[in-house]
Amino acid sequence: MVWDRIHGRGISPEPVEEWGGIAYALAAFEATLPEDWVLVPLIKVGRDMAGEAAAFLGSLSRVLPGARFVEVPEPNNRVVLHYSSIQRRTECMYGGVPGWRWPELGPMVRDLDALYLNFISGFELDLETARALRRGFSGPIYADLHSLLLDVAEDGLRRPKDLPDAPAWFSCFDTVQLNQDEMARVGPDPMAVAARAFDAGVGLLVVTLGARGAAYFATPSFAFRHRDARSAAGPLRTARLPAPEVPESGDPTGCGDVFGATLVARLLEGEGVEAALADANRMAARNVTARGATGLHYHLRGAIAPR
Repeated sequence: MVWDRIHGRGISPEPVEEWGGIAYALAAFEATLPEDWVLVPLIKVGRDMAGEAAAFLGSLSRVLPGARFVEVPEPNNRVVLHYSSIQRRTECMYGGVPGWRWPELGPMVRDLDALYLNFISGFELDLETARALRRGFSGPIYADLHSLLLDVAEDGLRRPKDLPDAPAWFSCFDTVQLNQDEMARVGPDPMAVAARAFDAGVGLLVVTLGARGAAYFATPSFAFRHRDARSAAGPLRTARLPAPEVPESGDPTGCGDVFGATLVARLLEGEGVEAALADANRMAARNVTARGATGLHYHLRGAIAPR
């Protein structure tokens, strides 16, 4: 979990501080998961913000008491965002929350049905741990690679970086999410990147395109709940799903996280890829008209938040 300080969001001249990152995904899961599914957050948080993080998790009804929420002595991750437009921003990150190692993570995933992995800091897992996770977990794994393709300068500024070992990372996941800039850093030809992903074992590759919606590449009979379904022979499927229009003065923070969590929820419910992507686009667009992750699940459901 990261604590955001956001400048230039919407029409407010004053910076806003609130939970960001995975908090948006948790809110989307709260709003969209099938009724018989529960959330088990595998999250590390700095001791300096553990109380506030626990309060946020406690506001979500799908998170069971005693969820695997680990307090660490290091300072919690904090991010400063400066928006220059609804599509563009600069980002600085500070903090010291360490990533997971397989000996501590392995026992926590044994009884889970599916995993949603979001690289918020980019340091949640190294490749060795991701490979161990793939070997040690039999269920489907969805990964939003996002900050895995961001470096951190000495002053905290986040800068794009390449991912030369992309096929190795791809081999650890069943579904991979990238935005269009990240996709371009993996390779200049989207079809070639998709082919490399499928060769590595990915069944669904999703590319978010901002206001233009999202594109996907999928194996013939991909089904997120059944890992072996991706092995069926036949032509690959690909298409672009348009997104609803959003106001220019809206807040795009967390849209990719809301998108990914909604997509996972719909796929777990058994929806087809294009129907699930349409729902994910719709919920990400709805997120633009909200402010922050606290209470966001009410807004995503179209419900009135209790006072």
